[in-house]
Amino acid sequence: MHPSEPNQRMASKPMTDMRPEWLATLARIPGKGLHGDGFPKNVLGVIMHNPDTFGPFLDYWVTCKLAMGLSVREQELVILRMAVLYGSDYVWKHHVPLGLEFGMTDSEFNAVRSGSFQHAFHTRELALLTLTDELVQHRTIRPEIWNAHHAELQDRDRVDLIHLVAQYVIFALMNNAMQVQVEAALDNIPSLK
Repeated sequence: MHPSEPNQRMASKPMTDMRPEWLATLARIPGKGLHGDGFPKNVLGVIMHNPDTFGPFLDYWVTCKLAMGLSVREQELVILRMAVLYGSDYVWKHHVPLGLEFGMTDSEFNAVRSGSFQHAFHTRELALLTLTDELVQHRTIRPEIWNAHHAELQDRDRVDLIHLVAQYVIFALMNNAMQVQVEAALDNIPSLK
């Protein structure tokens, strides 16, 4: 779980420090939820402290989101589950609007949050969520879980899932370790706590 101290440990760089090529990369992110009021400026401002890695990371993150075989809805289910597994309100609050945008219901949010998703999702989405839990809890996919969900996903889907989980390990750990504050525009979204 994330630390309880209320203050962000490292100041976010101002968005005026964003290079034009970084803004162009960010403009490609699918959905409206991470644009406008939902723009994750506080965490991006922290990651910008190393500009040499920030640009390549952004390109990798956005390119993966666009080129994955997983639909945006499927990606959002996994990302929201990652928020729960890492206790990251920042990730949760930024991705609830995207989940809504791509068709998630209140009962689906509750299932992702509680981990009781066995009856809330069809087999492919259930496989993605189960494998996400498996990757986080066991740092691998045990043979019995691999075999139980093998038919629902193609090889590319499994590779994409691991990329996505790894990306949100980075975001969740960055937000938790740096105690990144959620932007005030997202205060109306219920917290994980």
